[in-house]
Amino acid sequence: QVQLVESGGGLVQAGGSLRLSCAASGRTFLSYSMGWFRQAPGKEREFVARIGWSGGNTYYADSVKGRFTISRDNAKNTVYLQMNSLKPEDTAVYYCAPVAGSQKLFGSWGQGTQVTVSS
Repeated sequence: QVQLVESGGGLVQAGGSLRLSCAASGRTFLSYSMGWFRQAPGKEREFVARIGWSGGNTYYADSVKGRFTISRDNAKNTVYLQMNSLKPEDTAVYYCAPVAGSQKLFGSWGQGTQVTVSS
């Protein structure tokens, strides 16, 4: 099992940047592709980005492509999401999870980290 804690969210103006972190515990972290998801108020949770277990093979939702970058440091059991050129529509609670494709593979959602982008 993998336990996940997201952090790094905050309030930022449109055009600004934030870097989210997802700290994982559990020896099996290295075995999984990892993804970021987000849920805006009144909307369903949606896939944002994923990264393969080795740090390669990244994939992004069209809405964030070219603005967000996912990375991971397996030595630190941490996955990152660098978010640049933020827009008000990026406002959401962001979550990480082990993934298969664009779907959460297993486990419960963590508490997430709130990102608010003001116009």
